[in-house]
Amino acid sequence: MKDLKYLAALSIPASILIGLYFKGYWSFFTPIYAFVLIPILELLLPHDASNYEGALREAKKKNVVFDWMLYLNIPIVFGLLFYILVQLPQNTYAFHELVGLVLSMGIVLGTNGINVAHELGHRQGSKERYWAKLLLLPSFYMHFYIEHNYGHHLYAATREDPATARYNQSVYSFWVSSVVRQYFSAWKLQAKLLKASDRSFLSTKNDMLWYSIFQATYLLALFLFFGQAGLFFAMAAGVVGFLLLETVNYIEHYGLLRKKLPSGRYERVREIHSWNSNHVMGRIILYELTRHSDHHYKSSKKYQLLDYHDTSPQMPYGYPTSMVLSFFPPLWFNIMNKRIPLEMKV
Repeated sequence: MKDLKYLAALSIPASILIGLYFKGYWSFFTPIYAFVLIPILELLLPHDASNYEGALREAKKKNVVFDWMLYLNIPIVFGLLFYILVQLPQNTYAFHELVGLVLSMGIVLGTNGINVAHELGHRQGSKERYWAKLLLLPSFYMHFYIEHNYGHHLYAATREDPATARYNQSVYSFWVSSVVRQYFSAWKLQAKLLKASDRSFLSTKNDMLWYSIFQATYLLALFLFFGQAGLFFAMAAGVVGFLLLETVNYIEHYGLLRKKLPSGRYERVREIHSWNSNHVMGRIILYELTRHSDHHYKSSKKYQLLDYHDTSPQMPYGYPTSMVLSFFPPLWFNIMNKRIPLEMKV
């Protein structure tokens, strides 16, 4: 039964149902739950720095329940989005209710959509990778699959990486730079992949071209089936979803840099190049994304097997709390800047 703790991640989409039922200012229940109640729980609950070893680790590795808890997010994310879009023309929502629902659906797209897509996108099976791309679709971030796997994991904690926030860079500045740079980086990476296999831009293997077609088709389908209101709602929720991802990107590597070797190459990504957290709620809700150093050490390792390293820089608070702190740059800088090694403050 302990293995089922990750079902708590589904409390995020479940919280929207509360807002839909009670309406009014209850529409904001999901952002309040994610960024107020969960941070409070993180402060109250103990940390867990334990790792699985030996036979227990092998059992966790082979247990398909962990995989199915990820797969469950696919029908939930799309079912919830479809339900809200169907409900829009049937209800007269006040402006504040629509804002609350947009933020709520966006949080679901970010946590149960993009975050799960990130985990599935590192799997070896082609079926799981297709599902990863599907979960990226409603946030208009399908290019993340290419940029993250072929770009970020190569250049993390360097100035070449769009998804690594610089020392003293605010999250708002990072949103702009990361979103723009990652998109163009994905196209450059795609061009390199096509060139390496001697294929043209119009090749059927040009995934970036397919992503553009799929996302354009998705937008057209939204307009045709749900009208202008449905289109604007889904677009706004998608933006919230990918900005939530970028906020996570911001806190994961903020200010941490790898050394450049005399050869011109960078030192290998180590456990000191990602911010980690052992706060229980964040670990469960984000499927162990908070053990980010180990993820970079071996990206194919499944979420339930990620280890804690005592040499990794630790956040004073969990990921959800840290995301809230990042929205207030002076406070964020005051807390985090003194934790960054002096040699990285360049």
